[in-house]
Amino acid sequence: MSSANTPFVTRDLAHVWHPCTQMKDHEQLPPIPVRRGRGAWLEDYAGRRYLDAVSSWWVNLFGHANPRINAAVRAQLEQLEQVILAGFTHEPVIALSEELAALAPAGLTRCFYADNGSSAVEVAVKMSFHYWRNVGRPDKRRFITLTNSYHGETLGALAVGNVELYKEIYRPLLMDVISVPSPDCYGRAAGATWAEHSRAQFAHMEAALGRHAHEAAAVIVEPLVQCAGGMRMYDPVYLSLLRAACDRHAVHLIADEIAVGFGRTGTLFACEQAAVRPDFLCLSKGLTGGYLPLSTVMTTEPIYAAFYDEYVKLNAFLHSHSFTGNPLACAAARASLAIFREDRTLERNRALAAHLGRRARELEDHPHVAEVRQCGMIVAIEMVRDQASRAPYPWQERRGLTVYRHALERGVLLRPVGNVVYFMPPYVITPEEIDLMVDVAREGIGLATCA
Repeated sequence: MSSANTPFVTRDLAHVWHPCTQMKDHEQLPPIPVRRGRGAWLEDYAGRRYLDAVSSWWVNLFGHANPRINAAVRAQLEQLEQVILAGFTHEPVIALSEELAALAPAGLTRCFYADNGSSAVEVAVKMSFHYWRNVGRPDKRRFITLTNSYHGETLGALAVGNVELYKEIYRPLLMDVISVPSPDCYGRAAGATWAEHSRAQFAHMEAALGRHAHEAAAVIVEPLVQCAGGMRMYDPVYLSLLRAACDRHAVHLIADEIAVGFGRTGTLFACEQAAVRPDFLCLSKGLTGGYLPLSTVMTTEPIYAAFYDEYVKLNAFLHSHSFTGNPLACAAARASLAIFREDRTLERNRALAAHLGRRARELEDHPHVAEVRQCGMIVAIEMVRDQASRAPYPWQERRGLTVYRHALERGVLLRPVGNVVYFMPPYVITPEEIDLMVDVAREGIGLATCA
């Protein structure tokens, strides 16, 4: 570790408890203090640069210190930094809500704001339950979720997720949910297409809805990609079937697009690829271009109407966050949406995604790679002990950590999910930076699987 970084690491480890981290690991691998970011790169206090291949936990879309988003936040800072959103409003939240309603699947006209992804899921879960109570169906209070799903780490969000690493220890605190096998196409039979496998897997969901529709408030899914579950992917046909089944059984559909929204899957919202409209659309992460904490749950006029009543009926949705609809965050979000519009980002991303896919698929013949899969600007490489059998490495061996450490030495930030190496870069990345990212990943996988 450079002496320029040492003072910051010492101060950090004296007080900071880092997220999703076994802090004892920092005895061997100290945290990297970042001084500045520019574009797709981060820089520490020693002047070493790191290519941000994971968009700083999937939030950054248009690069660090983006001049246009900087200017929007700076201008807003001179006008209004924060105001209570109960009984008051402001132009940035009004304009952002108008823009989102115009961009989201038709019919999602109402925006309820919070300040992070887990909170958005909490809002959607509570709102669905409360809706059914308001319309005289208090029996509909359970939720259906997919195996291998992840929706956040507050208690409600954790309950409707299914990644045991995060959930198991807290199970006594969580509500009981109904779990249905995932349409994850990694497990498809030889020769089966993604669509065929996803369609076949829907039989499990159809059966669950048939058994539980009378007590089910909603089904919650991550459309197309189960990100924290190892970047496992499935075909849009599953969403089409799910929308139709939820309509038949009078069950809400919650689409958690916190990680996959805003162009990650190739369309602005993943649900577009199935031409479906969820009853609740949860958005965060890229909503502000990765600048500031903000989330929203978009929903429909009929759901909104179920809460619209005389005060004495006590039907209002009494959920709040201190920084709900923060003006600075809304200004960043509006600037990010303007970049999408003015720079034709989705069109540009198609060329970047094609280049990323071509380069990553060069690893398909590696004896310890079972699959290279892609959905838009998300690419994942599954490391295994044996390619033919797909036998996984024991998680205790932490093979992904070897990739992470090697990548840092080579100036690239990769953060594998277990034994899955993935790329989810900012949209300002260049083809040359993609080449570096993939080359370093190949080196890391070679080191991680050589013993």
